[in-house]
Amino acid sequence: MDSDGTRDARGTHANPVPRARSDMPPMPSQAPGVPPPPDGSAFLNWLRAPRPEAAPGVWRFGHRPRPEKEPEETPTRQLLTGAMIGFLCGWLLCSLLDNGYLGDYWFWPWFVLAPDSWTHGQAGWLGALSYVYKWLFFAGIFAVFGKISRWGEVWRRFGPPAWRPAVPAQEPPPAPEQDPAEWPQLRAAGAVDAAERLAAEARAGQMRDVDHARIARAWQGVRSGRFGLATFTGAVLQDGAAACLHPSGERDLPARLARHDLLTGQVRLGTTADDARNPYAYRGTGLGLGPELLGTSLLAVGPAGSGKTGTVIRPLAESLCLHALAGRAAVVVVGAAGAGLGPADAYDVVVQIGNPESVYDLDLYGGTADPDEAAAVLAEALVGDLAEPHQGGDTRRSTTVLAQLLGPFRSVHGRFPSVPELRQLLDGAPAPMAALRKGLEDSRQESLLRELDARERQMGNPGDVGGILADRVALLDRPAFAGFFDTSGQSRPFSLKALDHPVRVRIDLPQRGHADASRMLARLVLAQFTASVAVREDRSLFACLVIDDATGVVTPEAVRGVQRLRSGNAGVVLTLRTLDDVPRPLRGPLLGATGCRMALSGLTPWDGQDFAEVWGKEWIEARDVTDRQIIAETPAGKVLHAVRRVITGKAPTARAVTVRQVERERWSASELAHGVPPGHAVLSLTTVKGEHAPPLLVDLRG
Repeated sequence: MDSDGTRDARGTHANPVPRARSDMPPMPSQAPGVPPPPDGSAFLNWLRAPRPEAAPGVWRFGHRPRPEKEPEETPTRQLLTGAMIGFLCGWLLCSLLDNGYLGDYWFWPWFVLAPDSWTHGQAGWLGALSYVYKWLFFAGIFAVFGKISRWGEVWRRFGPPAWRPAVPAQEPPPAPEQDPAEWPQLRAAGAVDAAERLAAEARAGQMRDVDHARIARAWQGVRSGRFGLATFTGAVLQDGAAACLHPSGERDLPARLARHDLLTGQVRLGTTADDARNPYAYRGTGLGLGPELLGTSLLAVGPAGSGKTGTVIRPLAESLCLHALAGRAAVVVVGAAGAGLGPADAYDVVVQIGNPESVYDLDLYGGTADPDEAAAVLAEALVGDLAEPHQGGDTRRSTTVLAQLLGPFRSVHGRFPSVPELRQLLDGAPAPMAALRKGLEDSRQESLLRELDARERQMGNPGDVGGILADRVALLDRPAFAGFFDTSGQSRPFSLKALDHPVRVRIDLPQRGHADASRMLARLVLAQFTASVAVREDRSLFACLVIDDATGVVTPEAVRGVQRLRSGNAGVVLTLRTLDDVPRPLRGPLLGATGCRMALSGLTPWDGQDFAEVWGKEWIEARDVTDRQIIAETPAGKVLHAVRRVITGKAPTARAVTVRQVERERWSASELAHGVPPGHAVLSLTTVKGEHAPPLLVDLRG
């Protein structure tokens, strides 16, 4: 079984998937990082590590749950002072009792229980038991005072238990029926031979985390009925840990920069800061993101140099590529050329727009054969940023104009027009229009002739958007893009229709000298992505689009498309330098459409205000402390106050504490602008099931 029907990227590759470069380096023989021992113990330890259920965003690998609320801890000075006073009080009481100053009443139980011979020294060594009783009584006194003055807490915080480093307890090996390395789910289904083969390769160090995730995904295909148990078992018995390979033939990425846990699907982005503004259960825990969070989409805002690409985009792209190798996800990463989005060898398809050496081209029409669908997507890319927010009038008119040309052209030529041909048609050039009309007349396409007549009547009218569309298409009709967007079949165009399969795609946009064209192409990819995932056949495959720098990409239709992604098991990751790159009426809807929102350090106060509004307020307990000076009324009191003022330098006061419930912003605009340290971010999370995590201060460097 080489494939389960979800691993072949249709229209993007031969067999196997062609690479971005023809000179492929050899596949590494082992997972990058620290080489595992020959017996596979490192992999088995990773597989058997505890992963308890946790709140959204908590890195579950080896996580130790904490209480929801912070336990009250006595201040050190107060704790040590109380312990000393308790000891002195116990010692003073025992001394008074021992010397008889308080009488012998405390000794009466001994007189009642013991014979007279014991108490008068006539029983030899048995008389010494009275001293044992006395010291036991004194020990009870010290135990009472020790309990009151917290000697146990002093011992735990400052005694030998605090000197020894914490050593994690060794977990006992799990039972065979609960050991994930023994594949109990396969054994329960009768595939004992396959389970034995996989367990043996795991013990021998021939299995890695991607192999385990990929085979587990294939087993899900057996459970869902996509293919039979015999096919799966035969593939495992033949290839072992290399069964059900990705079409590229790869079992890992060339290199990893982030920490990944494919058993939970998480990638670690940092550590939640030990800050009073974070809930106690989150403080000091790792921050992990997975498809269950990215399925609600992520928006990260921060200035240049705040770490959006290196600490957010690159780890997420790397994680999604690993999921794709495991057959779980399809990922498209869009960014400027040289932005550091991962090596070309980590992707199946690399589209380098404007680079003559690019192996792949980009399909301008999204791989569709429907002129109306192609017109809608192309109109969104060309003039979506010109439409009035929440109205989209220019987009609707542009869709109509493009459909009036694309339909007749495809009917005559059997393909959609290239960029130069489309520009000529939008300009109303006489020769192309006449040739198009003659072709329709020869084939007697009356309905399409009426479309062409309507387009010709609209040309030159004051409200016609054909000229605007022609000007926008002219941005792509440049010498740098002469070899791209070909529709004649001479190139290898990539289409986002391939998101039915676990494909890894990187699209490099030209930035230098072509900023407007880059923004247009990014809008095109986003529009094609939202249109493609809505009609996917296999929605068990998570699809994600990652756009590094979404300036000029957010449009009214894009916001509506992002809102629909969650139901299609898909999501987007967008980064912005500032929310000013988004039209003011769209900022609130964009923040509302994304379930995960990140504000990085260096944010402006006006950007912080938008985040503060979407995060809302919470009820907190506020304490108001008032110091009132004490006025002495007696001569002795005045003398005592004078002495106290000389010693402490302050007048005697009485403190009054008022506790009340108040509603305050979780994070204010000023705190977001000035209170987030460098390398940190404030992040709120929402899962696809609706679970929420409040805004958390996260150290992205940890």
